[in-house]
Parts: sequence; structure tokens; C-alpha cells
Amino acid sequence: MEEIKFIARESDAGLRLDKCIAVNHPEVSRSYVQKLIESGGAWINGNTGRCKDFVKEGDEVKVLIPAPEGLEVDAEDIPLEVIFEDDDIIVVNKPKGMVVHPAAGHYTGTLVNGLLYHCKGSLSGINGILRPGIVHRIDKDTTGIIVACKNDTAHRSLAEQFKEHSITRRYEALVYGVFKEPEGRVESFISRNPEERMKMMVNPTRGKFAATNYRVKEQFGNKYSHIVCQLETGRTHQIRVHMTSLGHPLLGDTVYGPKKDPFQLTGQTLHAGVLGFVHPSTGEYMEFSSELPEYFTNLMEKFRTKFC
Repeated sequence: MEEIKFIARESDAGLRLDKCIAVNHPEVSRSYVQKLIESGGAWINGNTGRCKDFVKEGDEVKVLIPAPEGLEVDAEDIPLEVIFEDDDIIVVNKPKGMVVHPAAGHYTGTLVNGLLYHCKGSLSGINGILRPGIVHRIDKDTTGIIVACKNDTAHRSLAEQFKEHSITRRYEALVYGVFKEPEGRVESFISRNPEERMKMMVNPTRGKFAATNYRVKEQFGNKYSHIVCQLETGRTHQIRVHMTSLGHPLLGDTVYGPKKDPFQLTGQTLHAGVLGFVHPSTGEYMEFSSELPEYFTNLMEKFRTKFC
């Protein structure tokens, strides 16, 4: 059993208890926090808390996290492209179509299933039984670099870096249209779409702050652009939402872009090309990169032939 205790700051005032705990300890997912609170495992100033309770500055918040349960997710012998591995972390180049962790409709064939086999169960347990080792995610159809943690100490270190936005994250994407300027920046709040709960949206007044810096790498006539995006924050669907807000949805993204994809792609053309962070044990900055997948480069060659 692990006890988390902290004093609510000014920035925590007015937050629901479940959100306040998740904000202060991002290594624990909000859905998991809610389950802990509902089971009577959280307190405000010594009184049992409820998810809907609002926190005030100076409140003492405490939550008890049970020891990780025995994993119910099967280890599967799934080929993984491992870029780096030691006793603390494993860095993998995720292919298109692979879900990161088990969830409704995807309980097999995920990255977690493969990691459990490859790492022989040696993964951090902080994020619950369905997300062992997972400290961040990329979408199913996004390719590229992802890091997982083999122990809780490494998990806490990486989670803190993600919380402080000190992680280097560079993505490459193909988008509709061309840009007037060679580079730019998008700042906004991003929240869940109240009408379509599977989608996120730019919200002028509420949600989580998000910032994306982008640079045009290549343009194909007046039709399409190849861009590089550097994330300052890491919100759900951030690049997809921000580019759509500029009028440049990602090719293949039928959720935020055109419903009919003329290229018959399986999901958005988005690649997590660079990931950099401070190693949790050595303190050394490490940066990993991944080449663009073949489908991505083949599409650009077709564009060069047709539009350039």
C-alpha cells in the first residue's frame, strides 16, 4: 500500500478531488483515481472524500494506492522493434495499427501484451493492471517512438518530466493545404467535445492548455504539406486538433478531417519521430529517433511526381 499526501496549492483551488489528485500525480490515471476515491481510499483534511468534492487551497489531501494486483493481461510473443533497453526503461518503435494498452475491444495484440512477454513481466505497476509500464501514449494509427518503464522509480521520474513538459517530442505529419508562413505556433485550450465524446476540440475558455510549434518541411504544389511539430504539451489528439483548427487536418484523419479519405489510408499520417528525456537513473539526457514509415515516404514520392 502506498500513501500519497500533499497540501493543495492555489492552483488546485476549485478543482474536483479526482482531478486535483490526477494533476498533482500524473503517473496515476484519473480513471484509476476515481475508482480509488469511490472505494473510500481518499481523504480531505481527514474526512473521506468524494470525486465531486471541491478542493480549497491549504487542504490536506491523502490517497491510498493498493499494491499492484496480479496482472490479468496475457503476455504475447509479439515482435517489437526495440531501439534501446536497460534495467529501467525500454524504447520501442511502434508500428501503425498497434494499440498501446488493453482497453474495450483491444485486449490482445497491444504493445503492453508484447512488453509483458519481452520484459518477462518486469514493468512498473503505478498505472494499474491494464497499463503496466505505460507512462505516455500515442494513438493506434500514429507510428514512432514510445518509452515504457520497468520499475516504479523510473516511472515516477519520467512522469514528472512529462508533467513539467521537459520531454522533447517531435512529430512529422502530412496535412491538407499549404501554409502562408514557413513556421508558426498554436496555443489553445483543448477539451472533450460534449457532443462527440471520442473527439477533442479547441475550447476558447476551458480545458487543458496546449501549445504546438510547427515548421513546414516540404510543400506539394498547393495541395499538401509535410510538417514537423514540436510539442510543448502532450494533450490527447493535440496535433490533430491544432492542425484542424488551422484548416490543415492530417491526411487519413477521418475523425477530424474529411470523412472520405481519397488515399485509402488506415488512420492519420502522423509519426513520433523524436523523443528525448533525462534517464531516470544516470541523469543523462538521451534522445531517440525513428525514420518515417514506408507508407509515409511512398505517399510523398507520389506527391512530388504529381504536384512538383
